[in-house]
Amino acid sequence: MKVYQSILLLFCSKFLHTLGKLCVLVTKQTKYFLQIDAGSGSVVGVNNHNEAFVLIDNVFTKISMSLKHFSVGPAGQLGVDSAYNIFKLKSGSFVQFPGLLKQVDAGGDQILAGVNKNDQIYCANMDANNNWPSCTSPWVKLNGGLKYYSCGPYSCWGVSADNKIWIMRCTKMYIQNKVATDGSVFGINSNGKLYQRIGITRSNPSGTQWHLMTACPNNHMHVSFDLGVLWVVCVDGSVHKCTI
Repeated sequence: MKVYQSILLLFCSKFLHTLGKLCVLVTKQTKYFLQIDAGSGSVVGVNNHNEAFVLIDNVFTKISMSLKHFSVGPAGQLGVDSAYNIFKLKSGSFVQFPGLLKQVDAGGDQILAGVNKNDQIYCANMDANNNWPSCTSPWVKLNGGLKYYSCGPYSCWGVSADNKIWIMRCTKMYIQNKVATDGSVFGINSNGKLYQRIGITRSNPSGTQWHLMTACPNNHMHVSFDLGVLWVVCVDGSVHKCTI
């Protein structure tokens, strides 16, 4: 992955959009979610006890796996535990997948992506994803260093250790960003503010500008988007479901 850095010089605050009336509380603070992911019609997440959940009939249902990061999308369901082991759902059960990563993403078109504890970037292509287990490692190391990496149909976006977000160009300062399976991109900065990247198309995958949004009564911690619904983890650990 070749990246070029440029700084977004201008941001207009008039694009603030409050989603309050479009959002409903899905979980209370008792579960204290830390991370959430939505893709291909499914929603998954983990809480502060590394308990993993899948949304079933509008209720987050705990599964038997202990995970610190959980992803779902066209490439399947993928998670990592506290020891950086990778697990992938296969035939209804989670099976260990080769490699060690701290964060994974299944949002690409059959492409798995992730980063390890040293912020090294990896991806596994369609053949490796669909034809495992294999005697060789499916992961290909990419140039650069990112602490968070997410892919969609048009592009892959990532966040570096200094909270800059990357896709061919570096634009703004974020702690987490998420690329939806339809190409939508959302991010949360170090102050807990939520943004959407506007103007993304196949011909212009980097978009045109950042749109400030508000979904939580307090600040935001993690975000994901699928099928017109924005899923947001607020700083108090509650999950809000917002229709956009």
